[in-house]
Amino acid sequence: MGCVRWKNTICDAHLLSDKTMPNSSDMKLHALHAFVTAIDSGSLRKAATVLRTSQPAITKLVRELEKNVGAALLIRKSQGVMPTESGRVLYEHARQALRTLNIAQGQIQQMAGVMRGEIIVSAVPVAMMLLIPEAVRSFTRAHPDMMLHLSETLYVEPLQQLRAGEVDVVVGGVPQTLANGEFRFEPLMRTRMVAVADKNSPYAQARNLSDLQHAPWIFTGNSPQTGYAAQMFNAHGLPAPPVGAMVNSTLTLMSLLGSGHLVGLMPEQLLAHPMLDGQLTPLRIEQQGFELNVGAMVRNESAQRPAIQKFINHLLRAAHHLQQAMPNAQG
Repeated sequence: MGCVRWKNTICDAHLLSDKTMPNSSDMKLHALHAFVTAIDSGSLRKAATVLRTSQPAITKLVRELEKNVGAALLIRKSQGVMPTESGRVLYEHARQALRTLNIAQGQIQQMAGVMRGEIIVSAVPVAMMLLIPEAVRSFTRAHPDMMLHLSETLYVEPLQQLRAGEVDVVVGGVPQTLANGEFRFEPLMRTRMVAVADKNSPYAQARNLSDLQHAPWIFTGNSPQTGYAAQMFNAHGLPAPPVGAMVNSTLTLMSLLGSGHLVGLMPEQLLAHPMLDGQLTPLRIEQQGFELNVGAMVRNESAQRPAIQKFINHLLRAAHHLQQAMPNAQG
């Protein structure tokens, strides 16, 4: 089965043997790889384990790199390593360069019919829970040599990671500020963001959004001025409510809502999910929340990558199956 990597876990390893040390012509690429891995893992020893080589080999590569750039790149401490100021600059450029090279290599192989490479996907909870599992199952079965990196996001605006090329596919609601033609968008499903609280919360008796104007709300944006809660209140001519907490995790969102003293927004389909066990209830207020078109967003140039096209096709198939199982899941 294909390899799937959830955020902050590692399931891949790049081979670098002591017996096949690079010659001077390709030393820099190997050194950059070792340097980036050392920073990502936090130590030369861990980097050697990831790269399946020895710590002295990693140390030698980093020293060669420091010699080439003419600056110290790592601060060595008893508990590991961290980048110097020069190292941080090189790290950001090196990481992007290595990723670009990996993408190019994968795309060339895919054009030849060999489905290898990686896809980095960021998805909102309703997609992560209802679409991604089926898409991953079918995609990795069809393409076992492809690697998927999956992470969750509660709010996709302004899609900085997608613009910066740090993410290949974002599955979420289309932001109102999305520039026309900036990304390719493939619609998958529709959802409604509804106000929810613990079923025993005093706010469960609210009948109008104005009744919740002074309640502490959970925000899922980058600031109190962004996010779905602020959008909902502003759409009805009300100022944004107080910020009870700002989160970017479904588990944290559900835990805080279950505490009984906070209000938040959730996609209505998730309220029936077994994970919630009926603990949360939609608030019966006059305002019905707002609808979101959930879809897959990719950069225009990424849409040409065969692997991404195939993954989106599997997302579309998962959305079709969801529509058949839950007729109200889409428009």
